[in-house]
Amino acid sequence: MIQEIRHFHLFCGLGGGAKGFNQGEARVGNMVAKFRCIGGIDVDAAAIRDFGKLAGVPGTLLDLFDREQYRDFHGVEPPETWREATTVDIQRAAGNERPHIVFLSAPCKGFSGLLSDVRSKTDKYQALNRLTLRGVWLMLEAFADDPPELIVFENVPRIASRGRALLDRINTLLRHYGYAVAETTHDCGEIGGLGQSRKRFLMVARHTEKVPPFLYEPEKRPLRSVGDVIGRFPLPGAGLAGPMHRVPSLQWKTWVRLAFVQAGSDWRSLNRLNIQDGYLRDYLIVPEMYNCAFGVTPWESPTGVVTGNARPATGGFSVADPRCDDQRGHYLGLCKWDNPSGAVSGRGCPTCGKFAVSDPRYSGREYSQYGVRPWSEPSGAVSGQSAPGGGMYSVADPRMPESRLRQNGIYRVVKYDEKSGAITGAAHPGGAAMSVADPRGNGFMGKYRVTGYDNSTGTVISGSTTGMGAFAVADPRTKMDKKPGDDWADGGSLGIVPFDAPCGAVKGTACHDNGRWSVADPRSGLKRERGDDFVGGGHYGVIPWDSHSGAITAAAHSWDHGRHSIADPRLEILPTPDTRLIARIISEDNTWHRPFTTLELAALQGLVEPEEQLALDGLSDSAWRERIGNAVPPPAARAIAGVMGQVLLLAWSGETFALGSTPIWVRPVAVALSVAQS
Repeated sequence: MIQEIRHFHLFCGLGGGAKGFNQGEARVGNMVAKFRCIGGIDVDAAAIRDFGKLAGVPGTLLDLFDREQYRDFHGVEPPETWREATTVDIQRAAGNERPHIVFLSAPCKGFSGLLSDVRSKTDKYQALNRLTLRGVWLMLEAFADDPPELIVFENVPRIASRGRALLDRINTLLRHYGYAVAETTHDCGEIGGLGQSRKRFLMVARHTEKVPPFLYEPEKRPLRSVGDVIGRFPLPGAGLAGPMHRVPSLQWKTWVRLAFVQAGSDWRSLNRLNIQDGYLRDYLIVPEMYNCAFGVTPWESPTGVVTGNARPATGGFSVADPRCDDQRGHYLGLCKWDNPSGAVSGRGCPTCGKFAVSDPRYSGREYSQYGVRPWSEPSGAVSGQSAPGGGMYSVADPRMPESRLRQNGIYRVVKYDEKSGAITGAAHPGGAAMSVADPRGNGFMGKYRVTGYDNSTGTVISGSTTGMGAFAVADPRTKMDKKPGDDWADGGSLGIVPFDAPCGAVKGTACHDNGRWSVADPRSGLKRERGDDFVGGGHYGVIPWDSHSGAITAAAHSWDHGRHSIADPRLEILPTPDTRLIARIISEDNTWHRPFTTLELAALQGLVEPEEQLALDGLSDSAWRERIGNAVPPPAARAIAGVMGQVLLLAWSGETFALGSTPIWVRPVAVALSVAQS
């Protein structure tokens, strides 16, 4: 036998509570409950349109303010077409049917902890708070001839403190109409099995004459994880789940803050960061490289597709070669300490072969060069190479006084017009203050002085180097027009040979700073034709982003061997702090810290399953999120509907008492057990 249970919603919002009540299930014996929504009231037009989709019945757009409340909330007088709602409007919104259950979710902004205590006491929010009492009164008067069996009043937990006076008046009003009342708090996530913890205040009223049995609390269920809910969605922004599944555009500084919040924590974890001059001191944020740039492929794994830009900076085009221990010449190769070095060639530099060695003596051991021992620790073994450059043979001596006139001021320079310190046996710069600031550096014996070309040089001594006296000369002949083949011309360091002149003799030290080994080539600015050898050189050449690459040669491992660089426009500079964008910053835990999408918030509220479709009214994320945040989670409403449907079936079947496994939700204050009413 099916028993219909009608439910009506005041301050219905988008209809989350109505959707949950429609899904309620209850059974007592052969009696099965079928829940049906008969209407809802709200002042938000978009929410009423959503209510029709979720509840399956049209809602009513109605302002429940009285005139004084309207004036206090809006700050102006209502328009001429506005009128106060009456009990007839409430009955009409319910389809002129009588509900068994009335669910009220009054506006909670004035009671919310997100609102400061000062603002909560303003006329605007006090008017919004008084609307809760007016809504309950209108509903009770509208159905006074045949009161609803059960009433549920839902709000934020802080209403118990900020709205205490209003709750006391609502309690008195409900008891006057014959209801037993209980004030409780519950977690919507626990009674609905959600992926969120949502603490709410509930005032549940049972008409004692119509419903003698106790009303028991819904059974609690374990919370689900966030990933268990949203992990069934595709990644946001893919366009597969509609416009509600898009990542919101945030300011760059907000993305950075999200990235550095530890998972499971909040903004307070940002206090661990060290900020210096307005910047992070210990971290650096850089643009992510594309396509596995500088990636290294394991030796035993296949490589990716070889493209026209197959360079280390454009993809995973490097390989971890295990053959580096043989005698081949590998670029930047390291020889093991106990292995022989490769053959020393004329180009014995690290980039030409294995000409570097992995020295095991440099890792904090006794041969660590220039190592400094702490004052409070023992020294290492003293060896025959106990010099600062041979190991950890220095000490951090805390006894160095502040006085600058100290005799042993190592490497200190004495002013020219001051007296010198005592002359000791260690009269060298590293032994004491044995240096002087000599203003006579421009004199005859001034070190590093340059002699004029037409002046006589000083006496040539055995130490006739540039650091021992005036042994340099200002030679004006570098500006002279040298003739090709002139011996003096061939010796000009960093010299450039004209393109139409013969080169000087090539000798063993033919590098650019030992003579005229460069040429002024006029061909670089000419228009070259295809097939010209000079075109293919392109040393240090950069290829435009929208052009194709040249042929990949064996020498394409270096940018100075041809046009093997690319002008990549994707590596942009970091945005300014207030730039709004969608960013992905890989956090310390190797995850993307991002805000929930609007669709994910709806799923966490239980409004939609990932396999379902949800399209709320409008195109504004902020409006969607406000309505979703104000909604009653349907799974929680379904759990409440289940226990209420069961107690109604018990009452209608003549039962006056039933034992439940969960705590009693509502009972008369002065009665331990309910008894049948005449």
